[in-house]
Amino acid sequence: MTTRTISYNKPRRAAVAAATAPEPHRPAPQASAPTTVAPPHHTAADLLSGLRVQDSRLLLTERDVNRLAPSVDAWLERGVPLAAVRRTLTNGLPEDPIKHPAAFLANRLTTLLPPPLPAAPTPLSPHRPAPLQTCDGCDRAFRAPQPGRCRDCRTSASAA
Repeated sequence: MTTRTISYNKPRRAAVAAATAPEPHRPAPQASAPTTVAPPHHTAADLLSGLRVQDSRLLLTERDVNRLAPSVDAWLERGVPLAAVRRTLTNGLPEDPIKHPAAFLANRLTTLLPPPLPAAPTPLSPHRPAPLQTCDGCDRAFRAPQPGRCRDCRTSASAA
């Protein structure tokens, strides 16, 4: 373990000391496949970057917008309208200065996240009555799954 003290009173000595000090051994970065970060949902990014219009204390960096966009997408996937998300993030802001607007908004996005909507109940298949048929014997209409004779014609034919 070594301790190094750098004095900024004498810049030439600091430059010489930095040049002669051995650099710690760092492993070389391994080549890997380039990772692509999916761009945030445009609607979420637009909402987050537009918050500064309503309150200048909510000015976010592009990195913060990209980090918070998936949280806003979670709200939108749960059926919350954009206006409601914006209202939740901007209403009731503290009077004090907001030191870290990204952390403040991240806290609101996670703690105030509404539960998912319940699954829509599947409608029970209503029992449909059999279609109307015309009796082959008396031309009277009756309900039956297949064409044929009505109840009266069937009973009179079986009695005979």
